[in-house]
Amino acid sequence: MDSNYPMPELVVGVRDEGTLSACSQYADAVYFSVDRLSLRSRAKAITVDNLSGFVRSVREKGLKAYLVVNSVIYPEDTADLSTILNAARKAKVDAIVAWDPAVILQASSIGLDIHISTQANVSNAKTAEFYGYLGASRIILSRELSLDQIKQIRQHTAIELEVFVHGAMCQAISGRCYLSAYLLGKSGNCGQCTQPCRWEWTLNADDGSQVQVGGKYLLSARDLCMIEHIPQLVEAGIDAFKIEGRLRDSRYISTVSRCYSEALEACRSGKFENNQVLEWKQQLCAVYNRGFSTGFYFGKPSREGFIVEKDMNASQTLKELIGEVVNYYKNQGAAYVKLTDSALSIGDTILIEGENTHLEQHVSSMQVEGNNIKSAEKGMDVGLAVNDRVRPNDKVFRIKYPDTSGSE
Repeated sequence: MDSNYPMPELVVGVRDEGTLSACSQYADAVYFSVDRLSLRSRAKAITVDNLSGFVRSVREKGLKAYLVVNSVIYPEDTADLSTILNAARKAKVDAIVAWDPAVILQASSIGLDIHISTQANVSNAKTAEFYGYLGASRIILSRELSLDQIKQIRQHTAIELEVFVHGAMCQAISGRCYLSAYLLGKSGNCGQCTQPCRWEWTLNADDGSQVQVGGKYLLSARDLCMIEHIPQLVEAGIDAFKIEGRLRDSRYISTVSRCYSEALEACRSGKFENNQVLEWKQQLCAVYNRGFSTGFYFGKPSREGFIVEKDMNASQTLKELIGEVVNYYKNQGAAYVKLTDSALSIGDTILIEGENTHLEQHVSSMQVEGNNIKSAEKGMDVGLAVNDRVRPNDKVFRIKYPDTSGSE
């Protein structure tokens, strides 16, 4: 491709300081929410009280900060909305991501920039322009658009356009799903989705017989993955690429953001090649995923857009909890770790993560009572050499890779 095309901003979802750290070398901007009025209500680490401090951390890493306020706003939510938007103005976030007119109008009235959430299901240029008249500077387009349709929208509006390039896909139009609310009284539109689309379901014929369809997860959509098509998206004139996954772990955030950052850099340098794509796909397959598809970019997905045969995680590389950090000793570059759940050996690949921590490394040195050891059993307390700061209560995981020896 022509390397003279402007490169889109890479926008990555985070939920705390740990996931921010995981993507800080690769992202251009991050999006996040506080503990209210978001479709990721389980993300509780960032609050109105610590928002300014978090935005300051984002800025110190050279990134832009986008605050998501994308739940339905009911009358009883208006006080919380005012509190959140005033805190956002004080913290000097770069934009509010929203779709409810109440959020848009109030954010605009106090001088906050607005990015229109994909929840608005913007699917044409006139709708994009409408939100522009309301003060929006960017539209996060509907995920149900084809690449050709996105190109048409680009030709008829100058407003910034953002699209999702990687992460979970909802089986409902632009995430406007009522299945969780109907079955369990937990509304996905208020951030409480229980993900019934990921459950086992059966399909029955009129006579009561069960129809065999090759699996039981009949509503579970594959994850979006557009890594091999990045040059086409760049050439379409899109302004920002979005990575979904605010609730996924720091290893996922780090790996996915790095792969897409490298893909954009390859486009920038004119060196985007198929062998790189294969490497990126392998790395993306090694973190949490539900199998991959290209979503609606090249046509409406049918059977191949669903992963009916797999339960949630299709990755063969898994995290196994082995213990917890009790203390960290900066001068020694070591952590005191309690092996609560599993054994540990020299050479193992581990991930240490917490609200403020992301560290992946090989185990190079372990000690018990000052003596070097090569392995430690479950239940032991060990001194572990670490490559960076960790914190008490951080969880320690072993990364388990698939057996490629061919043995059974």
